[in-house]
Amino acid sequence: MQHDALAAELLDLVTRLRAEHDANPFSNPVLLASLTISRRIDAGELSLEALAGLIGVLRDAAFSDRARRIAGYVGGTEPGASAASLATIAARLIRPDPADSPVPLAVFRAAVERPLVAAVFTAHPTFSLPEPVGAALAETASGRPCPGFASHRPQRITLEDEFRRATTAIAHGRDALDRLTAAILEAARDTWPGRWQALVPRPVILTSWVGYDTDGRNDIFWWDTLRLRLRMKRLQLARLLAQTEAAPTLAATLADALAAVDAQLAACPETADPEQVAGFAQALVHRRAVAQPSARRLLEAFQSAIDAAAPDAQLPLAVARAGLAGHGLSLAHTHVRLNSTQIHNVARQRLGLSDAPEDLSRRRALLTAINQALDTVTPVAVDFGALLAEQASAARLMMTVAQILKHIDSDTPVRFLIAETETGYTLLAALWLARLFGIADRVEISPLFETAEALEGGARVIEEALRSPHYRHYLKSTGKLAVQFGYSDSGRYVGQIAASYLIERLRLKIVEALVRHGLTDIEVLLFDTHGESVGRGAHPSSLAERLAYLSPPTSRAAFAARGIAVREESAFQGGDGYLLFGTPELALATVARLAEHAFPQAAAAPDPIYDEPDFAADFFASARTAMQDLVEDPGYAALLGAFGPALLDPTGSRPAARQTDGMGGPATIRHPSELRAIPNNAILQQLGWMANTLQGLGEGARRNPQAFAELRTASPRLRMALALAGHALAHSDLDVLRATVSTLDPGTWLDRAAHARIEGRREALVAVARALERLDLWAPVQAMFRRLQADHVQLRAHWPDAPSMADRLSLLHALRLALIHRIWLLETAIPDFSPRFGVTRAALEQRILRLDVPGAIAFLGDVFPAAPDPAADRDYAEPHGPRLGAAYAREHAELFTPMLRLFEMVREIGTAITHEVGAFG
Repeated sequence: MQHDALAAELLDLVTRLRAEHDANPFSNPVLLASLTISRRIDAGELSLEALAGLIGVLRDAAFSDRARRIAGYVGGTEPGASAASLATIAARLIRPDPADSPVPLAVFRAAVERPLVAAVFTAHPTFSLPEPVGAALAETASGRPCPGFASHRPQRITLEDEFRRATTAIAHGRDALDRLTAAILEAARDTWPGRWQALVPRPVILTSWVGYDTDGRNDIFWWDTLRLRLRMKRLQLARLLAQTEAAPTLAATLADALAAVDAQLAACPETADPEQVAGFAQALVHRRAVAQPSARRLLEAFQSAIDAAAPDAQLPLAVARAGLAGHGLSLAHTHVRLNSTQIHNVARQRLGLSDAPEDLSRRRALLTAINQALDTVTPVAVDFGALLAEQASAARLMMTVAQILKHIDSDTPVRFLIAETETGYTLLAALWLARLFGIADRVEISPLFETAEALEGGARVIEEALRSPHYRHYLKSTGKLAVQFGYSDSGRYVGQIAASYLIERLRLKIVEALVRHGLTDIEVLLFDTHGESVGRGAHPSSLAERLAYLSPPTSRAAFAARGIAVREESAFQGGDGYLLFGTPELALATVARLAEHAFPQAAAAPDPIYDEPDFAADFFASARTAMQDLVEDPGYAALLGAFGPALLDPTGSRPAARQTDGMGGPATIRHPSELRAIPNNAILQQLGWMANTLQGLGEGARRNPQAFAELRTASPRLRMALALAGHALAHSDLDVLRATVSTLDPGTWLDRAAHARIEGRREALVAVARALERLDLWAPVQAMFRRLQADHVQLRAHWPDAPSMADRLSLLHALRLALIHRIWLLETAIPDFSPRFGVTRAALEQRILRLDVPGAIAFLGDVFPAAPDPAADRDYAEPHGPRLGAAYAREHAELFTPMLRLFEMVREIGTAITHEVGAFG
């Protein structure tokens, strides 16, 4: 049967079973479809080749739909339409009312010469597609045909791969920003013919932490960070050199700088070898001047070149200058990141501050001590010998930043992000460290508020720091307060909908704190570190709505009312985020949407949800409480850890799990905190129930159904929140999750055994049931499922037209369950063996139930070798005895090879589900 026809036939089956389910609520259409597929495999009607072809058809259809959605998400990829949007923005800035005269040049300059929006390129493990497939997806979204691929499963990715993909996307973004700059300058040239040349527009900028993020990983060394930062400088210099052909003197300076940076890169060490480090230091110091450590001299040279250039050459040079002014000596700005614990450790080590910052009884003494340390701190010199000798990771990172500022780019500030900041002491300790190394004036110390405690207490954290005269002086001298909001842990611990409410409330409290301390004259940098999935807080409707959802009009208005300048920064994460910059067309459309957000056309209308504060507080608190209870439910951890981690291929250079057990098998997940946030979310997507977006909404709606019904349509804020939930519902189905829960139920397998007709099948089914009894997951998972079900019943009652899962996605889940069932049945036929390397037959069985199939098959290959005796053709001077090396060929052909092939199909289905959802994690 042709694969397309088979797909159509099975889709019809799923459609019919789901329709019949309405009349028979005791059936499960997903399990029934899975059983039908299993029986067709047994009957020989579906071969492994046919199944692989079927998966390819479903996956490719999901791929095509995803490409179409990406194009719509950015507002269309037709370059002419995007360029027209940029021209419209520029025209509106000059003449807000087309019938009026232009605004004064000073007003226009103030509007365009300050960064208002930043796109931040991050590299968490979300590279869920091979690079060619990801590129093809972007090309397809841009309206071009693409080749087919045998597999969409990700390949092993390294830090270098992440960096290369990031810089490709950033380069497309810079090209698009040049188009925005040109549109602004062209409009200014038409309005102020003799004065536009002095304008340096940079309302949208790009920044990156790829290669600089050391939070949660120890495989990025200081020399890696410096090497990648030098490469970013090289990319910027090469870009500027290509843009300055009309200015030979400036081009020669840039060419010399590029050669110097190449020499510095060639000397960059690959290890902590003192000789290599000394050579690198010599190259940085002695070639520093030629390599241009400051953008100021180059900017002055640009102004001279623009003034001397022919009229038609002035615009390209002015565009290039704006790119330099906006990004300094790098293709994008630099963010480094580490954990608050590392800051506390260095303060304990160097200052003797051993009290735990979370100990409230000692908090005041600790704050007093760090302020006293700030009173007396004296800057120390930093050289590469000191960096080589430093053992404290926070000090080492701050020293690395000092060397970047000294030798690579002395003008452009570096963002210093601190994860899990839950006390003002952390910020003051980081400030002390920055002062110690003499760089506090060029480091943007930024707390990351992500946990429930941090989101609730973030205002207190800022307040604690603001009580310090040193911190207030720091903010006034730099003119900036940087704050980062996390959507990973906040989403998975309190739920995405509740997290957005807590973050919005925290923004409003930050306004109040700045007013209280008389700091309304500083700029506030608000960085939202969501991903591209609803599981990480990215709004699914459109990029424009995503930006509005992350930065609600009410919070923007609160800053504006107090005269506080704001820069909003939005994450574009990994392979999914880079897709939005994957081609010139996509990047141009994305930049157009960012520019529209930077310069909104009109103020938003009042939202009635803010007139119902009691409803809002109760609704979001109910959702949060329900999600927190779910996280602590033992069945939730059991569900996540049953076989969910094995459904995912590695998608980044950072490990996704927390190591394995002593036998090398999959780790037992006892609490969701033992998984990283992104794989946690990805497992929920793969299991067909996005609990971290949905749990608690039913209870919230039940508590005030009338207000929920009214505001669901009348409130843009609530409507956008529910659109996030709606996308999750469109890719979630309780029947899919119930089928997984039933798969873990020994009773399901005993029921099947009672109706088995194939010889030996009854015994195999009973064996699986007994193995699942030993696994002992079903009871807690079933109890947790009822918790989810009860809340969802309430949500459907109060939101009857909420979206539902499509048949194609339902079929993918059913098909994968059939393959998993097949793997488990084949496992029962594996011969018994004596314990080998500490692994018993029972332990192997548990590993396969958790779908550690590659590891199990590798082990079985040692226990049951298939290869013939390599010495069989030698002359041993006696008649040959029996050679039994190939005695296990049947086990390999009938058990091990099919199990591995089925497992590969299981993971290929995972890529199709990722396409359906639209993002990984």
